[in-house]
Amino acid sequence: MKNVPSTPLGDLYREHIRLILAKDIHGLLNQYSEDALLISSFEKVPKYFRGHTELKTHFEGILGIEGLETDIAFWAETQDPTTLMIVEAITLKIPDGEAHMRFADSWVLDESGKIKIHFAGMTQYPDGSVA
Repeated sequence: MKNVPSTPLGDLYREHIRLILAKDIHGLLNQYSEDALLISSFEKVPKYFRGHTELKTHFEGILGIEGLETDIAFWAETQDPTTLMIVEAITLKIPDGEAHMRFADSWVLDESGKIKIHFAGMTQYPDGSVA
């Protein structure tokens, strides 16, 4: 994990990646409010996941990731409201080598510090195509 600042949101992001690598779905869900909304572009069409039950479905697919490495290319955060916007260069292991992608994630946190809205965007797919 590269270029993550030493801020409370940086700590939350590091823990998020740690939980993905540890395949800890309950820990991941605990980072989200009960009524959280995650909007994903991973499949090139919008997918909406609302609440912990649907988020669990989304994360079950992500927990299959092996060898995840992230390099933050862009990081911006605000307070009041607490928000995070990042662009990540992603590398992960696949059966015949490595896949390289770019993600653009944005989080909006609620008053208790849990993720209320998560835009999970893929801007470059493993085949090299750009969104």
